[in-house]
Amino acid sequence: MMFNVLSFDTICFVSESLIHTKENSIIHEIPATVAAVKNPTSKIVYDEHNHERFPPGDPSKRAFAYFVLTGGRFVYASLVRLLVLKFVLSMSASKDVLALASLEVDLSSIEPGTTVTVKWRGKPVFIRRRTEDDIQLANSVDVGSLRDPQPDSDRVKDPEWLIVIGVCTHLGCIPLPNAGDFGGWFCPCHGSHYDISGRIRKGPAPYNLEVPTYTFLDENKLMIG
Repeated sequence: MMFNVLSFDTICFVSESLIHTKENSIIHEIPATVAAVKNPTSKIVYDEHNHERFPPGDPSKRAFAYFVLTGGRFVYASLVRLLVLKFVLSMSASKDVLALASLEVDLSSIEPGTTVTVKWRGKPVFIRRRTEDDIQLANSVDVGSLRDPQPDSDRVKDPEWLIVIGVCTHLGCIPLPNAGDFGGWFCPCHGSHYDISGRIRKGPAPYNLEVPTYTFLDENKLMIG
């Protein structure tokens, strides 16, 4: 009986070949991610050919996309404009408020030397028709000696008519007309005296009686405000 005698080196080579073949077959069956985890390496290989690319949009639909975007912007701008207008209009004065903002007064019934009180914006307004003596007295005062220096000519548009707000500049009381030491107004609350031009002459009030905005519509019509 014949036997083939194999050397030791031959047996080792065959064994190593079988082992490598088995390992290679196992590695090919493992997913690439698992194989990378189990066999880490410092060598990084980039795949320059397997890049996922998204196909460009259909050129025929660009016009529609632009139309939608432009329409959306137009609607947005319109809404913003409406909101701004609504906000501005809400802050505008209503008709009844505008009606109270101005007051028309008939001057024909006011006699020389008398004072009439009207209500404007919730405040009393003194309208005095001055005589020639009143006008001369108002202009004879040394302006430099006044606490709140102001010539009579700066306080009237027509020397015959003096229009002032009837609120004391001290604490807001209502002075009495044709009273006081200077023939104008007297505030009994704390003793302030105003002259025939509504200027403070005595007492704690710091300023003259305020002159409102007014216009003569004609010889006998006055518009306050």
